[in-house]
Amino acid sequence: MTQASPLASVVAFHMGPIAVTRPVVTTWAIMLVLTIAAWASTRRLGLAPTRRQAVLEMLVAGIMSQIEEVIRSDARPLLPLLGTLFIFLLAANVAGILPGVQAPTAHIETPAALALIVFLAVHVFGIRARGLAGYLGSFAQPKLIMLPLNMLSEITRTFSLMVRLFGNIMSGEFLIALVLALAGLILPVPLMALELLIGVVQAYIFTVLATVFIGAAVGGEAGEAGAPAATHH
Repeated sequence: MTQASPLASVVAFHMGPIAVTRPVVTTWAIMLVLTIAAWASTRRLGLAPTRRQAVLEMLVAGIMSQIEEVIRSDARPLLPLLGTLFIFLLAANVAGILPGVQAPTAHIETPAALALIVFLAVHVFGIRARGLAGYLGSFAQPKLIMLPLNMLSEITRTFSLMVRLFGNIMSGEFLIALVLALAGLILPVPLMALELLIGVVQAYIFTVLATVFIGAAVGGEAGEAGAPAATHH
């Protein structure tokens, strides 16, 4: 089936009146694989770490270190959300290099859903840290006249988060498919390596920006410390 638009998704099957697209099926498969891998990797942890446990501890410590570097406070409350987000994005972004698989993040609905999760998490953590009145009052800072602009900023940065991820992953897959159609199987290999690198970088950038947004909402130093680095990437 030929897709009329890069925004369109091929329907895999229907669940009653609901059309389930291929990106959704791929997302389910990635979540299942990651869940099984997490269960298998953590079911026999001990005080004397094995090589596998040492690698897992290094991964968790590395993610915590990155979060703390941005928000300048304890990373543990944010670790479940941001750690899961990074690992899922990493798997989803690079899934496109597998034969017959399209990265779910190359279709607009997946980046939109992830950006919506970040949008909701920002407000949940902000209200939890400051209280409802304190958090809502922050939108009127430094002056009340800034209220509409601050509220608009919440929407535009979430939209930017979605478009950045979708655009980078989708364009990479499109380029590989085009070269593959024109040149055969060998030439796209360097492009696939580049796409793998882009997938890793985009997972990192998305997670760092989510950390910056949440850190700013809870009143940490992320707004000043993390934003320049994220903009640079």
